[in-house]
Amino acid sequence: MDENDFSAKDWRRLLRHIGEDPDRQGLHETPMRVDKAWRHWTSGYQQDPAEILKVFEDGAEKYNELIVVRGIPVYSHCEHHLAPFFGTATVGYTPNGKIVGLSKFTRLVECFSKRLQVQERMTIQIADAVMEHVQPLSVGVVVRCRHMCMESRGIQTPGEETVTSALLGEMRTNLGLRTEFLSLARERD
Repeated sequence: MDENDFSAKDWRRLLRHIGEDPDRQGLHETPMRVDKAWRHWTSGYQQDPAEILKVFEDGAEKYNELIVVRGIPVYSHCEHHLAPFFGTATVGYTPNGKIVGLSKFTRLVECFSKRLQVQERMTIQIADAVMEHVQPLSVGVVVRCRHMCMESRGIQTPGEETVTSALLGEMRTNLGLRTEFLSLARERD
């Protein structure tokens, strides 16, 4: 069997390994469901950020202020434990004559979050993709997530939130721009 051919048979073996009976009534369809779920949860590997971030110039030729999309859902799995982590992302940029459809940021976050991840790498991947494919003056990304590997095992502290950020281009060197983005990215209480 090719190592890329993970199937319902393998999920049955996992159920046996943890002490379950895969032939038990409630588990009959579980291997197929789990296989389908993991294909969905890791579908980001089949997505290309360049295809997602198609830009256009119409309407952007004179706009040179921050554009920020907040509250983008993040659902991912950590590569260390395969445990879920979830939260929100904020993506902002200062255009350089070209803009991208606002929904594309949600699609981009989904592309990188539907891969086995660590939050830190995912944050910079999102920022790098915007910088490379949109070529703005600046990019900022803030990701806030709760990690089940910390909440349900290990230190077992429910509700802790990990916050990561990536600031590129002028946002890295322009204190006013950086402050404005971080203020817009801040959660409202």
